[in-house]
Amino acid sequence: MKLVVVSAGLSSPSSTRLLADRLTAATLARVDAEPEVVELRELAAEIAQHFVTGFPPARLAAALDAVAAADGLIAVTPVFAASYSGLFKSFFDLIDKDALTGKPVLLGATGGTARHSLVTEHALRPLFTYLRALVLPTAVYAASEDWGEQGLDRRITRAGTELARSMAPAAHEAAPDVDTAAAIAPRSLTGAITSTDPANGFTIVPFAQRLAALQAD
Repeated sequence: MKLVVVSAGLSSPSSTRLLADRLTAATLARVDAEPEVVELRELAAEIAQHFVTGFPPARLAAALDAVAAADGLIAVTPVFAASYSGLFKSFFDLIDKDALTGKPVLLGATGGTARHSLVTEHALRPLFTYLRALVLPTAVYAASEDWGEQGLDRRITRAGTELARSMAPAAHEAAPDVDTAAAIAPRSLTGAITSTDPANGFTIVPFAQRLAALQAD
């Protein structure tokens, strides 16, 4: 499988690329895929040239083809004027209108203040919904003060897990974790699930028996 990462950071190093790398690591920890990073900063001149001539230079054409062929996509942009960057939007304006149809996409954004945290919802999500991509529920925004915080780590892990499951759903459905098995196990008014069982995933103990055991304690 192929995982393509599009980073629109303008500096080197950049917090945008750092977030992209961490989202990539969280995804690859849960799915076997070959990553490819597209640094839009390095393609800025080619993107402008494409708009003027109508023909993509070789490096840009390769990046567009990589996105179209990806099994999963991570797209991360810095925030400018409360929205995605012009470079980020210009690149995706060049993507074929059907290239992202049904493709799982993990969204990320970075900014200097938490006030822009909804940019993933009011700007990024509508863009990729218009492109008919499968936009994952968890998008990750990282403000300057978020770096090093556990909350950011948890969001990155959750987002990476969602993308991995979308890229290889069969593998994850074949081996549900204990919490998932308990959540989907049938329940009744007269029984309570008390433990997991390797044979069938759960054990049901009659309520009266459980109550008697508690009273004996």
